[in-house]
Amino acid sequence: MRDHDRKLFLASLTDRYVKRQIDRRSFLRSAGQLGLGLGAFGLGVTRPFGGHFTPVAHAQDLRPDPDVLAWVREVSKPFAGTTLKLATESTPPSNALNSQLKQYFEEASGIKVEIEVLPLEQVLQKLTLDIASQLGTYDLYYIDQSWAASVSRDVFDPREQYAAKPDLAMPNWNIDDFLPALVDGICVYEDRWVGVPYDIPIFIMMYRRDIYEQLGMSAPTTFEEYLRQAQRISAETDLYGATGQMKSGHYSLECDWTAWLWGHGGSIFNADRKFSGNDELGLEAMAYWDQLYKTMPPGVTTWTWDGQGQSIAQGVAATMMSWGEFFPYFDDPSATKVSGLMEAVRCPAPVRSLRTVEETGFGEIPGVGHQGGSSLAVSMNSKAPDAAWIFMQWVTCQDTQVLITTLGGGTGPTRNSVYDDPRVIANNRVGPGTTRHLNVVRETIAKDMGSEPDLPEWAELSNDTIPVRLGKYFAGDYGSAKEAMDDIAKAVDGIVRS
Repeated sequence: MRDHDRKLFLASLTDRYVKRQIDRRSFLRSAGQLGLGLGAFGLGVTRPFGGHFTPVAHAQDLRPDPDVLAWVREVSKPFAGTTLKLATESTPPSNALNSQLKQYFEEASGIKVEIEVLPLEQVLQKLTLDIASQLGTYDLYYIDQSWAASVSRDVFDPREQYAAKPDLAMPNWNIDDFLPALVDGICVYEDRWVGVPYDIPIFIMMYRRDIYEQLGMSAPTTFEEYLRQAQRISAETDLYGATGQMKSGHYSLECDWTAWLWGHGGSIFNADRKFSGNDELGLEAMAYWDQLYKTMPPGVTTWTWDGQGQSIAQGVAATMMSWGEFFPYFDDPSATKVSGLMEAVRCPAPVRSLRTVEETGFGEIPGVGHQGGSSLAVSMNSKAPDAAWIFMQWVTCQDTQVLITTLGGGTGPTRNSVYDDPRVIANNRVGPGTTRHLNVVRETIAKDMGSEPDLPEWAELSNDTIPVRLGKYFAGDYGSAKEAMDDIAKAVDGIVRS
């Protein structure tokens, strides 16, 4: 299919799905064949607490660097009066920008910025329709990591923008400051950068310090220890030892599964591009998960990440491996029962060596720190690409990222230097929007990050094929884990071959 025809068909397909004119499976199958992955479809994939945003107490003391605003003021003079538009998911960075920070850019530049904060599936709809129509309604694109391949031809490579427009280049923007693992895992497709890293939710381990002290335990360093401790907590306290995001048919269940699978040395695909979750290591992971499941609250098979997070926040469970952006929420005494009681550490070490990318298929990168990041890019259809480029540099520069991190609820920065900034370190205290977990996030990105495979059919596989059958397994519909995983293998391989 020619590129123009692909865009038109995708726009029509997305519109029909949003209007409920086609069912979920048909949408996944048809759109997947066009090269869009999991993140492109949303399908219930919203961020924990919708990108929960809690302003910090000392927000009034945090302002953009005057030198940065002076550059914005000078470079933006030819573009005063321009209006830029961005459609984005409700994430901590976007909420901080929209509610507290964009005013500084607008005042300095004379450029108006309209930020639409929407559910992810609506962001996709607007993005795909904008690409298909080439009308340039949106100047900047928020791009989930799974969209990179499908939109790479429709956005500017930021390295090329920086080199081609030296008169618009922000001094000391330092593209090399973005964490290399994030660039590789989120932005790079073939030889292009599809924007720059904008946001990074990632799995870390979080646990109740008071319960661990009560039982004389230290944070687990191995999977075996994590299980034993969860069992002991369940047996000796009034809390459940662990919790999960295990709703049947939901992407969150697939996310949970990958952590245990990768952590046991397994992978979703092997080098022959066949499903390998049913091999010896995959079955070992299922046996482990079965035991851990017994330490979780009864409602866990009805929960996505929201229910999982609330089971910790309301004092029902004591530990979890999940998205790091839960942690600042847990420290909010007005919203949870665990403020000041939680600690963050890296996920326990894998049972054995991880498989390499060469030993997996479709670019899968095994790692217990499951990531789901996003990037920001300037649309090639923008009517004001230079003004958009100025705004994008400002949004992703070190100073603005510091403000996003401190004002936006302790979200994970994508630049290395932000983690060491005194303003971020000063927020390393108990309270809403804390940053006291960020060193764990940075270390996880560098050492533990796992990324799902990149193939057109992944949307259907991760949102439907795999989590539906995993849900049936935990409902008792299979005689054994092997039967369930063999059934998944048959279904997955059939879809990938079709």
